Amino acid sequence: MTILLKRLLDVLLAGIALMAACPLLSVIAVLIFVCDGGPVLFRQIRPGYKGAGFTLLKFRTMSDARDGQGAQLPDWARLTPLGKLLRRLSLDELPQLWNVLRGDMSLVGPRPLLMQYLSRYNAEQSRRHEVKPGITGWAQIHGRNAVSWPERFALDLWYVENWSIPLDVWILICTFGQIAQQNDISHSGHATMPEFLGNQPRKS
Repeated sequence: MTILLKRLLDVLLAGIALMAACPLLSVIAVLIFVCDGGPVLFRQIRPGYKGAGFTLLKFRTMSDARDGQGAQLPDWARLTPLGKLLRRLSLDELPQLWNVLRGDMSLVGPRPLLMQYLSRYNAEQSRRHEVKPGITGWAQIHGRNAVSWPERFALDLWYVENWSIPLDVWILICTFGQIAQQNDISHSGHATMPEFLGNQPRKS
């Protein structure tokens, strides 16, 4: 029953948000096309519930700039001026409301990371996929991209073990404050987070 209520809340709030944000979505789409060309949307396969892949939608914030050898430049070098603004205001995430309506995501849950990370998780970290990924989550209001990977996974696991409708509502409320303050948008020295390379064995 609680899972059904979470889904109903997702559909209701995401639907209302999409309708209210339609003018803003249109303006952002036009600005991206005029300033940076197409495509307007960034699509990437990400792991969802139980690790199953789905197509994540975001507004495109990076160019496809490459070096003299044809290798893609690092994220920080490919961020466009408009993309930096969209990320700072978290507006690049708005298309994920459609992912919520489709049932790929929830409004609240662990953020969907990269498919290649699946094989790098330990058993505990893999539990982050026991719930649907979210647009925002417990880790997003407790450091977002400024925390380390172990801290982030610990926050994700805490959410998996303790989630409830009141907790989701509280996370959504706190997220608006996080966006307004523009806190913890990126990890030090990175456009967002450094790549998760797996778990290093502990030194004895």
